[in-house]
Amino acid sequence: PEISQGRLEALLNFQTLVCDLTGLDIANASLLDEATAAAEAMTMARRITKSEAATFFVDQACLPQTIAVIRTRAEPLGWTIVVGDPFMDLEPEEVFGALLQYPGVSGKFHDFSSVIAKLHTVRATAIVAADPLALTLLKPPGEMGADIAVGSMQRFGMPMGYGGPHAAYIAVKDAYKRALPGRLVGVAVDVRGNRAYRLALQTREQHIRREGATSNICTPQVLPP
Repeated sequence: PEISQGRLEALLNFQTLVCDLTGLDIANASLLDEATAAAEAMTMARRITKSEAATFFVDQACLPQTIAVIRTRAEPLGWTIVVGDPFMDLEPEEVFGALLQYPGVSGKFHDFSSVIAKLHTVRATAIVAADPLALTLLKPPGEMGADIAVGSMQRFGMPMGYGGPHAAYIAVKDAYKRALPGRLVGVAVDVRGNRAYRLALQTREQHIRREGATSNICTPQVLPP
């Protein structure tokens, strides 16, 4: 992949855009779609969270396909999914993580800073599913204290009729970068002292070390936008 410097530079630009919009430290070079990215974030939350809980909370304002994929992913793992209002129904001490939709499926949005703070008091992980175009105006998830942010990048130029699923983003705090699924593009210096783009932390990839991989559910569809 290091031969494809132009492609890697485009992916790095995508990662940088996502970091700027979400207010988080590091992003990968896209995942398959928003629902899959949310499910990947849930499994990542289980890996990085100290809590012994086996329950995951999902905002009732999440997209229906997101809730469906999360339920499907959680069932064989033996996790319980609770769907409700994060301001009324969330019991932080009973969950290892929570997914909050921003804006919600109705278009309404809330500042989840207080909800995220409560999750952090019991070492639970806060995930925000955010519309990247809305983030050009709204408060970034990182400023709310979110550990992980996910969302669909269809909003950045991929026509709905062009095909799908549409690429998703996932961004995390720097402390969790080694648990981040998918591929990650970084910048190095080659033997001549020139900047060089390359895939970083490649042990995550299935073809490098299958038993050590986190996930290989990613797509190059982020390139057309």
